[in-house]
Amino acid sequence: MQNTLNTVSAASAGNALHSPSTHQGQAQASLFSDYQILRRNGAVVPFAPSKIAVAVMKAFLAVHGTQGAASASIRETVDELTQTVVRALMRSRPGGGTFHIEDVQDQVELGLMRGGHHEIARAYVLYREKRTQERTQERARTPQAAAVPLLHVTDKGQRVALDIRNLQALIEASCANLGAGVVAAPIVSETMRNLYDGVPIDEVYKAAILAARTLIEKDPDYTYATARLLMHTIRREVLGEEVDHAHMQTRYAAYFPEFIAKGVANELLDEKLASFDLARLGAALKPERDLQFDYLGLQTLFDRYFLHVRKLRIELPQAFFMRVAMGLSLNESDREARAIEFYELLSSFDFMSSTPTLFNSGTRRAQLSSCYLTTVADDLGGIYDAIKENALLSKFAGGLGNDWTPVRALGAHIKGTNGESQGVVPFLKVVNDTAVAVNQGGKRKGAVCAYLETWHLDIEEFLELRKNTGDDRRRTHDMNTANWIPDLFMRRVMEKGSWTLFSPNDTPDLHDKYGREFEAIYTAYEERAERGELKPSRKLQATDMWRKMLSMLFETGHPWITFKDVCNIRSPQQHVGVVHSSNLCTEITLNTSETETAVCNLGSINLVQHLMDGPDGQRMLDSKKLQKTITTAMRMLDNVIDINYYAVKKARDSNMLHRPVGLGLMGFQDCLYELRVPYASQAAVDFADTSMEAICYHAYWASTELAKERGKYQTYEGSLWDKGILPYDTMDMLAKERGGYVEVDRSMTLDWDALRAKIARDGMRNSNCVAIAPTATISNIIGVDACIEPCFGNLSVKSNLSGEFTVINGYLVRDLKRLGLWDDVMVVDLKHFDGSLRPIDRVPPEIKALYATAFEVETSWIVEAAARRQKWIDQAQSLNIYMAGASGKKLDETYKLAWLRGLKTTYYLRTMSATHAEKSTVQAGKMNAVSSGSATAASTASSAPSALDLAAAAALVQMSASPATDIKFCAIDDPGCEACQ
Repeated sequence: MQNTLNTVSAASAGNALHSPSTHQGQAQASLFSDYQILRRNGAVVPFAPSKIAVAVMKAFLAVHGTQGAASASIRETVDELTQTVVRALMRSRPGGGTFHIEDVQDQVELGLMRGGHHEIARAYVLYREKRTQERTQERARTPQAAAVPLLHVTDKGQRVALDIRNLQALIEASCANLGAGVVAAPIVSETMRNLYDGVPIDEVYKAAILAARTLIEKDPDYTYATARLLMHTIRREVLGEEVDHAHMQTRYAAYFPEFIAKGVANELLDEKLASFDLARLGAALKPERDLQFDYLGLQTLFDRYFLHVRKLRIELPQAFFMRVAMGLSLNESDREARAIEFYELLSSFDFMSSTPTLFNSGTRRAQLSSCYLTTVADDLGGIYDAIKENALLSKFAGGLGNDWTPVRALGAHIKGTNGESQGVVPFLKVVNDTAVAVNQGGKRKGAVCAYLETWHLDIEEFLELRKNTGDDRRRTHDMNTANWIPDLFMRRVMEKGSWTLFSPNDTPDLHDKYGREFEAIYTAYEERAERGELKPSRKLQATDMWRKMLSMLFETGHPWITFKDVCNIRSPQQHVGVVHSSNLCTEITLNTSETETAVCNLGSINLVQHLMDGPDGQRMLDSKKLQKTITTAMRMLDNVIDINYYAVKKARDSNMLHRPVGLGLMGFQDCLYELRVPYASQAAVDFADTSMEAICYHAYWASTELAKERGKYQTYEGSLWDKGILPYDTMDMLAKERGGYVEVDRSMTLDWDALRAKIARDGMRNSNCVAIAPTATISNIIGVDACIEPCFGNLSVKSNLSGEFTVINGYLVRDLKRLGLWDDVMVVDLKHFDGSLRPIDRVPPEIKALYATAFEVETSWIVEAAARRQKWIDQAQSLNIYMAGASGKKLDETYKLAWLRGLKTTYYLRTMSATHAEKSTVQAGKMNAVSSGSATAASTASSAPSALDLAAAAALVQMSASPATDIKFCAIDDPGCEACQ
């Protein structure tokens, strides 16, 4: 092995990468000019990806020989592996930096393992081990060298000696009070290993952060040490000097008015913020809350949320939360008191506003709303007006849901030209490209979901929009799609009946009808079609259509399954309109029309922050704190409606009329850990029920209190609220309309009659109050599991625009430490088995049950828990369906169960093959992201740290693995998207 690697020429190996032209070479050099390699002898050299290709090709040559490695497939494989390694390295240091040669080799090793090249990886590991031994022997033969010279750093243009004591003190302070498992020594050692003489001082602090983050998989509390080191760097950038945490109380107070003044002067902040009592607000900031962040949360805020001037941040975390709070308090009578109240809620992590609110609150263009829903008219002007609206709303960070059902189908007659329509699909291609072209303020990709009803004649082609085969002009690779399914279709599926497709210009009243009224009109149209009076139309078996819907969902992840009738029958606003679609993430169910664009403002309670110790020592829901949090959160959400910037008049008009908001939750899985309740259990279903009942009860109560103070929303009269019908009561209405087919537990624990009487007396401030959004990013900020999701993996890597982050389940590590089971072998096992405990024999069964990952939770439990929540919610919930061992039968049963249990919508289907579920691996799952062309691979195992010992690496290599390309992920996980929250 060694001889082969040493004798193959670099020129031969270099063929692994396509030889660049001079121009391409210059471009590549420019691309990597901010990166360097630190060699073992301390020398610093330019980063050259071609050398990685050489190393990878040498490894293949060593195993396959010269002839075997000369094949085109091997060269392509080496090229791909090299690109994978380079991408991983650059993601770890998105702003440039220095890689130690060992870090590069670790990534090569990991790339070989993840690519399934286990024989090559094993040879590479053994080669590295042999070279290490040779270097050790060489040092032993060499006389003792002179003392290592003092390291110098470059600081503000000056070359000065590195203050090692100061660096060590900083690292020790970052590890303070984080438990016995978090110590400074390995961070110091790894940091020093990555330094070289003359290194910029910023690189020194970056090296410390990178050193700390590699240890997170050893002990999850290292994430807080890493965050504190990052916090030190942020303070240096924002304040222009080093300030330790002990002095931040006084420094925050002095800095805060300066920050507001700078933000206003640079036209970033609304000048109204300068008129607040800034001294009072600055004194209210709590610097100790800077220590709550884990590394992923703080890095995400720093990279994407903090305001900056000429690419230098001007915002610190507590100033950020206060700025958001001030922006939401602009219209309050006692602005300072309310700003402090809102700040307390945000900075404590008890509640978090959605990303658009965090981005824009207090700024000069305060677009704070999350979701916009539109209906597209059936004429050319209406269609392009809708596309223009999409662009304007997307520009300011809005997620979009479009109802395309009114647009006539392919082959339908066009009176104005006496021609035939091209149908919906060509326009959806334009929508797709608009979403790509207009990103959300340069902060994240635009994102849109198109909805179409199941009776639309274009539905079959609509189902195939996300396929990677066929005419690309009739494909939309960058947008989402969803089926808007009437109950009649589901009954026809259940009863194995027929189904007829129509063009909406021939059946215009179907769009606005639902329930029994829809059925009567639809069957009349079917009779006309049978007589040949309606053309074009098409008759087929409902089960055939259902099978194709599920097949496409499994194959492409789209279109999602959502249910029209339950969204309308249970809507409080059915007296003034129809719900024609949901939104981008399927949790919003508001009326739309050609004259109304629905808007929803989101924020989520951190549920795990609302647990307390019960009288028996068991954890339980703290109802009093929950009520207090929700009262303030609902006020914040209601304020958004009046303060919000509306890019489209139809959106403003609609929002002012109905004032809907969407209060959600996150950290549900964290609560189950605290309660010691497995997700796959009746106890978890019961907790989903009682916790959601409490949230909804307090949210509706808070809205009626706001109505008492501020007045009812304009369209209150005639609403279900006005009639004394609460969301829970609408389950009876649904059962009546369906004639059965509703099977939901109807138990309750709170005094809903008291709430009913309160609403009758004071009315409601908001037409809708509750919706469970995905919380993809805001849950990262506060460090909990997203919304109502089960844990995806106990040891995983999250990828977003800030890079890749090792995330490990702190609750699990706590339990394994208690049992004496947490060690390096457990880390390697968790990596190998994708964060799953199931195959690890030494872990007790009760621990495996409690920490079962999403694909180990039987899908029916996810649906049952969602059904219990849905009976209380006036809107819907963003519900991902996880399914191991997916089959047509299982898909059929799952989505029929969702309908029978009264769910309004479902979101992404995430599937894993039975063989993969049996034997999880470190192989990355491919994401079924919004863009199939740019879907980003994400590992469900941690990146290998530079400190990983070679014996463990060799063990990993020898384990068999299979790719998990069938795991389907949503765009939330795509580093280029995070479109919802």
